[in-house]
Parts: sequence; C-alpha cells; structure tokens
Amino acid sequence: MWLFSLFKKSPPQNVAFSESFWQDLGVGGASSSGEHVTWKTALEVTTALRCGLVIADGVSTVPCKLMRKDPATGRRAPAFDHPLYELFDYEPNGWMDPLQFFETKTLHTVFTGNSYTFLNRVRGRIVEMIPLEPAGVRVERKDDYSLVYHVSAIDGSVEEFPQAAMWHLRGPSWNSWTGLDITRLSREALGLAMATQNAHAQRFANGLQTTGIYSVEGELVPDQYKRLKAWIDLHHVGARNSGKPLILDRKADWKPIDLSGVDAQHVETRKLQIEEVCRAYGVMPIMVGYSDKAATYASAEQMFLAHAVHTVRPWHRRFERSMKRSLLTREEVKAGYYFKFFDTELLRGAAKDRAEYYWKMFQMGMSPNDIFALEDQDGFEGGERHFVPSTMTTVENAAMPRGIGDNGDPSLESTVADDPSADDAPAAEDDGEAPKAPKSRMNAGLVLSAENEGRIRGARENLDAVLSKLEEQAE
Repeated sequence: MWLFSLFKKSPPQNVAFSESFWQDLGVGGASSSGEHVTWKTALEVTTALRCGLVIADGVSTVPCKLMRKDPATGRRAPAFDHPLYELFDYEPNGWMDPLQFFETKTLHTVFTGNSYTFLNRVRGRIVEMIPLEPAGVRVERKDDYSLVYHVSAIDGSVEEFPQAAMWHLRGPSWNSWTGLDITRLSREALGLAMATQNAHAQRFANGLQTTGIYSVEGELVPDQYKRLKAWIDLHHVGARNSGKPLILDRKADWKPIDLSGVDAQHVETRKLQIEEVCRAYGVMPIMVGYSDKAATYASAEQMFLAHAVHTVRPWHRRFERSMKRSLLTREEVKAGYYFKFFDTELLRGAAKDRAEYYWKMFQMGMSPNDIFALEDQDGFEGGERHFVPSTMTTVENAAMPRGIGDNGDPSLESTVADDPSADDAPAAEDDGEAPKAPKSRMNAGLVLSAENEGRIRGARENLDAVLSKLEEQAE
C-alpha cells in the first residue's frame, strides 16, 4: 500500500515537458546516426542489455546481510534482531524476493543513473520497500539544499515525498543529487550500434543476394513496373527465398553490384560497437560473450577477476554506503550496525583460489567454523578456536604468561623455566627409579619453535668449538 495519505499532497503538475516524460515515450534524444536513444531502446541492443544484466547479476546474486559489530568486543555477527534483517533476507515487499529487488534497483541505476525506493514506515520502522520506475519520479532540490521527490501515481496525480521517505541510489553524479544518465551520455555509441543492427537486418529483409540491376529490352510502362516489382518481392526477396533461381524473360539481364569498402567492413563496425558500448557501461567485453582471438584461458581468468574487482565490487560498495545512510539511523550506526556484501561468493567458481584464500585467512586467525560458514556448511565442535602460525599454537596459549600452558595448565609450560638454577637442583633420593629430567627440559621441545631450536643448536656448536680450543691450549 502506498500510504500517500501520510504526506501532504501537492497539486497535480504538468510533466509533459520533462526529459523523463519524453524518454518514457520512447522518443529520447536523436544521435548523429539518426537513431533515438532511450533506456528502452538501449535494452534492445544486446550488448547494452547484457552489460546491465551482468552488473545486476553481480549485485543480486552475492549475499548481502545486515551485520553488527559489537563495540565492546569487536566481534561481528548477523543482526538477526534488527527489523531490516528479514526484509533483506526474505522479502522486501509483498511480491519480490531480495534477489529480484536488488536486480531491479541495479538495472534502474545502470540505465538511468538513479533508482528510487519508497520506504513504507510504520511508527518509524521500515516494514516495506517499494521500487519506483525512474521515469515516474522527479527530484527537486530546495533552496535549503533539501530534496523533495515528486512521484507520479497510477491515477495520474503527483505526490510529494520528503527525503526521509525515499531510498535514492545514485550512480556517478555531477551535481551531487542526481546520477548521470549513462545511456544518454553514450547515445552516439548506442545509436551507431542500433543503426548497424537495423541496416544488417534490412539487408536480410530485402534479400540475401547482393543488390544489382535487373534490365529488360524495351520500355516498361508503370503497370509493368509494378507487376515486375511485386513478382520479384514475392519470389526473390527475404531470407525464405534465398537460393531460388531467378527466371528472366524479354532478354532480361541481372547485373550484380559488388560490395563497397563500407559494406565489407560492416561486420567489423558492429564488433567495434560492442567494445564501445561495453566501455560506456564499464563492463569488459568478455563478460558479454565477446573476445578476440588473442584471449587465452589464463588471460580470460584474469579478465573475470578484473570484472569482479573493478566492476562488481564498486557497485557493492555504492549499495553499502547508500543503504547505511538511507536505511539506518545515526544511533544504529554508532551501535555497530552496517550492511555487507560478501564478495568471496564471487570466488566460488575457482576452487583453487578459494582454498588458498581460506588457508591464508586461517593462518591469520580465522577459525575453521568461520570458513565452513562462508561455504554455507555446518562446523564441528571445537572448530570455533583460532590459531596463529607459531607452530600453530592456539591464540589463548600465545597470550598466556610464561610458564602457563594450554588452558592455564602449568604442566604444559610455554617456555623454559625462568630460574636458571633449576637444572642444578639437587637430585631426589634414589628410590630405585631412574632419575627424571627437570620439567623445564621435558617440556622445552614441545613449545620451542623451529627457529628458536635452530638458534640453540647453533649456540651449542659455537660453545663446543670454544671449549675444544681452550682444552688444546691447556695441553
């Protein structure tokens, strides 16, 4: 439900001369190629359509969660207790799931520079998020720099909404309050792509054979011209008539005209426009199914990685910052709430890279259960413990004082005893048992790292060398 009655209504406004009105009608701005380019016509260009879908897939298919970082402990966890968590995890409104919601908002922003979402609040709490078509929203900046949104309703009336009622996601912006219309700015590249596509289609519609001259003896009257043209159109024009023999009479002759240099480069021009359109939307050509002969498996893998880093990740960060500002209060931000896209989802297709990433994170302190959680798998009992690379001792032991072992057990000492005379203590009375080595020596090998052990051995060898020289001098 729109809940228009919650806000003050403004009188209906004439939006017939706004740019979005004409773009919505499909008129748009004319390019030098003669094609009128709008977001609707851009969607009919397969390269532009795929660019938008590739970006939308990268945003909508990556998990986005509302998280909370505990200010006291610094630990991060999903904010299950926050009302927004269910909206982003289950359904933002009554007819969309989160994937469809993010997909629609991304497509709006890619092709128009802006996406608008009405925030249905009940007692200050957001209970529903309704995406609006960009052509039906007009943004106005007041003298005090506040923004007001004029939304066209289904009945034709225009409702005015304050900034707090709208989640406005902007693309790259020049004036700071509306995003740049990338489709309009790249209309020349899109227009030429449309023109070459239409020209290619007309070539097939008018016949697969090369255009030529059909000549007959004598003069043809207008009725004969019409009958001859109708006969040719019926039997020799269009892809369905390709390959049919041409039957001539009255000593008629067919003289084909060779392709010109421009015609011969027609396909090359269409390939160039693929790169131009991809360049406008910031998508690598290989992501829309186009690659040159020089691309190899290794280079393609790096291109896919570059797409994840330089195309998808900036969109993730744009969404995160926008959601943080528009959907969370300052108090909630101070309490540690934030939105997060889990970019590691993009590495699921590369098992080797994913395993290497997890191993490095494990060495930096990530627990096994944290890794299982990223793979959407259950952990195991005791898997929440963290380790650091000091012969992989536990973080708890590394932080313990000297002489205290695992879980505070003094029997597992972390270092040699501080008392240097411990080894020289008098031996216990002989009760028939073999004398036991001092506890410090028994446990030293358990805790010494390979580096320290190597240093001790080196020092012992140097000491032996010095002692042997002293013995020689004494003799």
